[in-house]
Amino acid sequence: MDMRQLIGRNVIRIRLKKGLTQEQLAEVSGFSQQYISGLEKGRRNPTIVTIYELALALGVSHMDLVRPDK
Repeated sequence: MDMRQLIGRNVIRIRLKKGLTQEQLAEVSGFSQQYISGLEKGRRNPTIVTIYELALALGVSHMDLVRPDK
């Protein structure tokens, strides 16, 4: 399992569920829209701090970003 792909899919799923655009997530998280885009495409290798900050911005647990798909 590629964790970068998994995290990217989870970020997209949660972001869309919350009704946020990449730009809105970038604004609340402090990351650039380009970084969010790369992350969602599985091209970024986020640190645990990045995962934590994204989870806070999305209003979810950091575990929701690393939980395997069902």
